[in-house]
Amino acid sequence: MAKPNYKFEKRQKELEKQKKKEQKQRRKQARKDGVPVEGESDDQDREDA
Repeated sequence: MAKPNYKFEKRQKELEKQKKKEQKQRRKQARKDGVPVEGESDDQDREDA
């Protein structure tokens, strides 16, 4: 039986966190600049979860 690759799972989780963090920073910067961001609604965030 193959053993689980925990390092791969951890790396994928870290990449997902980093991606979310970058998206959040872009949204904050866009709000600060006053430019609406495409797909910014709260409903979309709930669908991803």
